[in-house]
Amino acid sequence: MKKIILSILSVMILALSAKADEGMWLLPLLQKMNIKTMKKMGLKLSAEEIYSVNKSSLKDAIVQFGGGCTGEMISDEGLLITNHHCGYSYIQQLSSDEHNYLENGYWAMNRSEEIPAPGLTVTFLQRMDDVTQKINSKKEELAKSYSGKDLNLHVTKYIDGLVKEAQEANPNCKVEIEDFYNKNVFYLIIYKVYKDVRFVGAPPSSVGKFGGDTDNWMWPRHTGDFSMFRVYANADNEPAEYSVDNVPFRPKKSLAISLKDVKQGDFTMTIGYPGSTERFQTAEQFKSMLASNAIRIKARTIALDIMKSYMSKDPSVRLKYADKAAHLSNGWKKWQGMELAFDKLSVIDKQLEKEKDLLDWIAQSEERVEKYGNPIDSIKKVSEEMSKTYNDLITINSSLVMFPVLSSVMKPLVSLKDTTMAAEVLYNALLPLYKDYYEPLERDLSKAILSFYVKNLDKNYSAFLGEDLSDAFISDYVDSLYNTSLFANKESFENIKGKTLYQIVQDPMFMLYVNVSGLYRNLIVDYRTYLSRLQNASIKYGAAKLAYNEGKATYPDANFTMRLSFGTVQPYSPKDGVDFRFYTTLKGVMEKEDPSNYEFIVPAKLKELYKNKDFGAYESKSGDLRTCFLTTNDITGGNSGSPVLDAKGNLIALAFDGNWESMSSDVMFEPDLQRCICVDIHYVLFLIDKVGGAAYLLDEMKIVR
Repeated sequence: MKKIILSILSVMILALSAKADEGMWLLPLLQKMNIKTMKKMGLKLSAEEIYSVNKSSLKDAIVQFGGGCTGEMISDEGLLITNHHCGYSYIQQLSSDEHNYLENGYWAMNRSEEIPAPGLTVTFLQRMDDVTQKINSKKEELAKSYSGKDLNLHVTKYIDGLVKEAQEANPNCKVEIEDFYNKNVFYLIIYKVYKDVRFVGAPPSSVGKFGGDTDNWMWPRHTGDFSMFRVYANADNEPAEYSVDNVPFRPKKSLAISLKDVKQGDFTMTIGYPGSTERFQTAEQFKSMLASNAIRIKARTIALDIMKSYMSKDPSVRLKYADKAAHLSNGWKKWQGMELAFDKLSVIDKQLEKEKDLLDWIAQSEERVEKYGNPIDSIKKVSEEMSKTYNDLITINSSLVMFPVLSSVMKPLVSLKDTTMAAEVLYNALLPLYKDYYEPLERDLSKAILSFYVKNLDKNYSAFLGEDLSDAFISDYVDSLYNTSLFANKESFENIKGKTLYQIVQDPMFMLYVNVSGLYRNLIVDYRTYLSRLQNASIKYGAAKLAYNEGKATYPDANFTMRLSFGTVQPYSPKDGVDFRFYTTLKGVMEKEDPSNYEFIVPAKLKELYKNKDFGAYESKSGDLRTCFLTTNDITGGNSGSPVLDAKGNLIALAFDGNWESMSSDVMFEPDLQRCICVDIHYVLFLIDKVGGAAYLLDEMKIVR
């Protein structure tokens, strides 16, 4: 193990250059791995101006927004911008039939009109420290006395001790230790989390979600995908719960905004929190992923068809289910595109070629054979053994959508100290979930998903239902649940008051949930028996890949830690005879308008401004208004809302999507086809100023003209 770690460190230290465009790079390693290449491509900043522990740097302006997006500070008064689809769920929660901010948009015209967003957090990275040598030295020491599970337990205790020590040294901070390169490298990461975040404004969905599911993952694109919030702190600028006494947060760094037109070939970089990639996985794992995606696609197709049928008929239902449908739809479309991209780009075959090269390299040295063995074969064996269990897990997990309320029931029940309080605790915990609940939709959804469940699993998983598993039986069974259950709707849920714990757990819908979730938990236990073997093989595979690439800059898979990608503004050609330019304009919005299609409605104010060519200071040199553009930056989910920065670190756009031809990018980067879709900052400011009427917000921004 010690030799493996030394080999990994040598890869990271000796790295001289990085391939342009590809990569989600760790910021502390920019000086060693990337800065020379970035400078050659046009960067005007030093590595320390991007990431520094002792001085303010670009990293101090970038945040984790909520639990799965990126945002950035654009003023010294706590003003933050991210994507519309990142703020979507919070805006939806703040909306009502009377005040539909999601549908109609909203702009606070002063600080008193900014709306607190409960549950929303904004997280700032303080520093990242490599603790690999510490952890592995301790592991070697402990290995003299322990092995197997006992060794892992003591290593975990040591890691917990490192976290506790750092936590005590950094009050008001959150400390985590994250692993990289398939658990071959470890960083201790210190964050500061702000909990008082307020909604400032966003365009209506007809702008912020223009094109809807039809345009999602597609180019050309014309979506004004942004929303704005403000971070608040206590008088000492430290995190605090919401209070009227809190004041706008003063960031160490905020981004300047450039109104210079972008040109083809311009240097660009993104900094953000990409969620996950699988580029350190094997072809066998790719096959497993495609199989599980097929299950998810099937289940989500059923759910989305039912949701959309009800949403199209009733604006109130549309608001209730807007966020749920958007969440299901994003992955649903991406996974379909991924399957097509895998086939078109021969991803599996290319990966197998890479694996052959790696195994040939290992075989050339007895020392390598002893150190790494054949990790690819080991991974394949475990993956094949666990495939049935894993796919059953995915099927059951996909079926839990039929329990929108009960899926949240166990946490409050488990925390009960007094069972006589069960009804009160559950009432307080679950009642808010009925705000976005429509019984006729849920009833039909339960019928369809329960049918999916029984048809896609072995009969033993449905034994609690009896022998008759026909659609007719399932329809009658679900109707009986909704006719008698306390959890069927808000009105029946009111009757939970005064019920005993015994009466609650005997509820028929509760019993169905317990049966299904119980089977799921049992499968999890079985699944975990495979994971330690898979993890051991994956660690060796990751270490071998790093040693094989020694002397080359190598980046780890994304894991929702801060990363930087760099590239250029570029068009692309998806197929013969089709050439896309790198930008779109407001003209394209008008060309796509379809008043009969909810996804392509254009607000009257926007049409008026277009007709009069009233683009103000945001007009391009060619006389149009640019809406979106393309770069070669390497991004994935979690990068949504990431700033797209020019060579001087000025904000020029927000990353918000990838193109259809790059749907395999989580496992393999394709430089000729993969593009990052960005909403141009000109369009953003135009929408704030000319459409939203909130020009006062621009006064606190640093705008470079």
